[in-house]
Amino acid sequence: MKKNTSGPRFKALLEAANITTTGFAEFLDTAPQNVHNWYTRGVPAHCMEEVARKLSVNSDWLKTGEGPKDARELRLLDVSGNIFDAQAIRGIYRVIEPTDVELPFYKETVITSGTHKTHVAKDPSQSIRLPRSDLDSLEINHADAICARMIGNSMAEKIEDGSILAIDRGLTQIIDGEIYAIEHDGMLRIKYLHRIPGNALRMRSHNSAEYPDEIFRASHIEEQNIRVLGWVFWWSTLNKRRPPVPFL
Repeated sequence: MKKNTSGPRFKALLEAANITTTGFAEFLDTAPQNVHNWYTRGVPAHCMEEVARKLSVNSDWLKTGEGPKDARELRLLDVSGNIFDAQAIRGIYRVIEPTDVELPFYKETVITSGTHKTHVAKDPSQSIRLPRSDLDSLEINHADAICARMIGNSMAEKIEDGSILAIDRGLTQIIDGEIYAIEHDGMLRIKYLHRIPGNALRMRSHNSAEYPDEIFRASHIEEQNIRVLGWVFWWSTLNKRRPPVPFL
């Protein structure tokens, strides 16, 4: 088997096409660090065909530097479904950054069927899209952003039951009075958090009339598996009642 020496050729192709590491990573739906690592380690075998196809080169040439560089038989589909020769766009290839970001959806789910033990896990059947500019304005790493759904009325009237939330997993440090998503012994909870001396924690609900403050000492936090998932930076609320139209 011939050695994979694709790293320098891959890097040169991106530079020639003026494609950034981040841009190509998003094009492949992978982390920028992975793409950067390919410069020295080479493109992984399981990605070789896809990367070569997107860069309009022969995968064997990309891997070893041997054989024809151009993928002359390559055909691609444009957005309208028309077939065109990839060679026709050589030299003007560029990654068009999408205007929004797709956030994976997390929810509280049962760990094992037939039990009541839960944990917070990704739901592959759902996702939410938010404007890229909004995440960038808050300096949120796109890969750290996830979404979930508000369950219950403990945060009403601030965040209503059923609202969709966006969470920054990159910010887990507690800033007093901010809203966070917490995994509490497998339960997903949305609360205001406050630090208390002695490494203790106060959870506060917006609906404090029905849900009084909860205080957790350092030992309780460990015993009850309390983990801050991230800072809640966005939420939406669907009006659950369509107003009746009079006189119809």
